[in-house]
Amino acid sequence: MNTTKGFAGTVGNTPLMRLKSLSDATGCEILAKAEFLNPGGSVKDRAALGIISDAEAKGLLGLGGTVVEGTAGNTGIGLAHVAQARGYKTIIVIPETQSLEKMQYLRALGAEVRAVPAKPYRDPDNYNHVAKRLAASIPGGYWANQFDNTANRDQHIKSTGPEIWQNTDGRVDGFVSVVGTGGTLAGVATYLKSRNSKIRTVCADPHGAAIWSWIKHGNLDFNAGSSVTEGIGQNRVTANLADAPIDDAYRIADQPIVEMVYAMLRLEGLFIGASAALNLCGAYRLAKELGPGHVIVTILCDSGNRYVSRLFNPDWLREKNLTPTSRDLSFLATVFNDM
Repeated sequence: MNTTKGFAGTVGNTPLMRLKSLSDATGCEILAKAEFLNPGGSVKDRAALGIISDAEAKGLLGLGGTVVEGTAGNTGIGLAHVAQARGYKTIIVIPETQSLEKMQYLRALGAEVRAVPAKPYRDPDNYNHVAKRLAASIPGGYWANQFDNTANRDQHIKSTGPEIWQNTDGRVDGFVSVVGTGGTLAGVATYLKSRNSKIRTVCADPHGAAIWSWIKHGNLDFNAGSSVTEGIGQNRVTANLADAPIDDAYRIADQPIVEMVYAMLRLEGLFIGASAALNLCGAYRLAKELGPGHVIVTILCDSGNRYVSRLFNPDWLREKNLTPTSRDLSFLATVFNDM
């Protein structure tokens, strides 16, 4: 029989999809890893599996233990799935600004959800610091620490990177990813560069984040603006990201991101979230910069079903002045403006 070992055995090996609309528009092969098809619905299932497996191997997490994490949602969802499958409890500390769908999903999975005010990392009441203190106060508590726990990055070196290399028969020319923890971009870039140092690796950053500034200017000073994206947009260099081989970065505004969400639904039948749309904006830009004939790979981080009350709510979009208007891909001309 051809079977998998439960939930963990179904994480990874997601399809690499050719996107006809973007490929035709660039003369390149624009390929997207369908990470929304992981069993927990996002790329963060990989990090969750890697973090819990690493903690078990090191004796940091034992039967009856409690996994505690500060997360914008998707890593928490992955952790809750893996934890349930392996007999652990889960407590998730989440900024109260995140979508209702994520919080409902976490509670449905059996996780205890503690929503806290959204505060910057330097504030002691930032959700990550709250999670760290909480884990330390619980007997058998384990703080997953997704941002600085390099088991996150290692899981992408072990799985996502090799899958992309194999899926493309080693023909990949460029890889684009957003940064939340930095694990996906760092892990995939590290693996791909080990196979071919000429592969172009690029960060796609929203406004209000500083990794674009760090990569382009060597500092975190340029982080003006804000974004409606969730779970991405970092203002510090995490341990996962610190030594990653990244060649370039793009800074992309919310309007083309939202336009891309709706364009992919209309042209490809894909129901994606904002981080996936940002990745596709970045992939388009890299393809145009490299020129026709190249193979560009990116990540579809999760599905749009976690953002129905926001991205797919006309009233919410109007409030944010982000109502999509394009009927074609002409909006992509705006992705070349970093400011």
